[in-house]
Amino acid sequence: MLIYLRVLKESFNFAISALTNNKLRTFLSLLGVTIGIFSIIAVLAAVDSLQKNIKGSLSSLDNSTIIVMRFSFGPTEIPRWKTQQFPDVTYDEYQYIKRNLPDVEAVSFALGVPQGTLKYGDITSTSVDVGAVTHEYYDIEAMELEEGRFFNEAESVSGNPLLILGSEVATNLFGEISPIGKEVRIYGRRATVIGVLKKQGQSLFGSRDGQAFVPANFARRIYGTTKNVVFPQIVIKPEDGVDNEEFIALLEQQLRSLRGIKPGDVNTFFVNQLQGFADFIDNITGQLNIIGLVISGFSLLVGGFGIANIMFVSVKERTNLIGIQKSLGAKNRFILSQFLFEAVILSVIGGLVGLLLVYIVSIIASNFTGDFDFVLSAWNISIGLAVSAVIGLISGIIPAISASKLDPVEAIRTGY
Repeated sequence: MLIYLRVLKESFNFAISALTNNKLRTFLSLLGVTIGIFSIIAVLAAVDSLQKNIKGSLSSLDNSTIIVMRFSFGPTEIPRWKTQQFPDVTYDEYQYIKRNLPDVEAVSFALGVPQGTLKYGDITSTSVDVGAVTHEYYDIEAMELEEGRFFNEAESVSGNPLLILGSEVATNLFGEISPIGKEVRIYGRRATVIGVLKKQGQSLFGSRDGQAFVPANFARRIYGTTKNVVFPQIVIKPEDGVDNEEFIALLEQQLRSLRGIKPGDVNTFFVNQLQGFADFIDNITGQLNIIGLVISGFSLLVGGFGIANIMFVSVKERTNLIGIQKSLGAKNRFILSQFLFEAVILSVIGGLVGLLLVYIVSIIASNFTGDFDFVLSAWNISIGLAVSAVIGLISGIIPAISASKLDPVEAIRTGY
């Protein structure tokens, strides 16, 4: 064991010597490994970060939550021209599902209304994302209030001019003053602020901090059901422990019956489940990983050739030393291990430089993107080091074998 530790130490010294004595040659040789490791780990880190940010943005909603609308979250076999002819879901359908669908914890009707401008006195907050929802949405999305309350069922059904503000919107309009009970103009109408949401922070899909919520029926009186202006949806949260496939089948059956869809005809609506969307995201990120790894593999291939080249040169330069070591009793496996260790160490040094570059880029990217948290995980660092070591091992094996098989007499003679 001690002899191999000594080999490792000597190999490390030889590797450092190669780096310092032949700076340009070593730099060019290790550049391929550095770029390859940088490419692979950058791709893995970027895809992991994308996946983490998307799932973090969806974390407020339960994966079992179902959204019924005329659009599909993922790819569909139904032609686009046909889906564009599908009718929007309606408020009556929401009420029907609420009354008749079993095993439901909550059902909410929501409208995708245009952004609004909120005005309080002379102060204006523009481009505010407005959510027009029924009262049940508060429980489905697990919102938390900083002060005030959410609108209740009676206010929701009546479409009272009420307003829930995100923390950022509330600060923009009122500063440190409590907005509860104040009247704000939205869509040209007066609405009373009854609640302020807790600060959430930024996410990939935006934040509730910059949003405002009004009763769906309040927005319906303004926009009606004009197609391609509002995008109605029914948001359903099943009870815990419900079989999702059976639940969705019963939901589709009731909607088909309500719409009078004939047997054999396709549904004129889409039942989108957040779990399905999460699976779709996993599939996309998996494909991105594969594509990135294949492209990065070519850089590593070039890097491997660079390591092999520097090792062949190292063997040639130290042929005389190898002959002396063998004449003094050094066995073939000792020489083999020595050069393999050196190749691995050189490759790992290149990999460490690549990882350092990824770390620097991740810090810069996180600072510039703001909402996107670019993360270099310990797992990806481990992958980078492992791949570097394997590349060094593969690249150094042939030069190491050629060194171990040198004849000691011929090796010593070559040095003179």
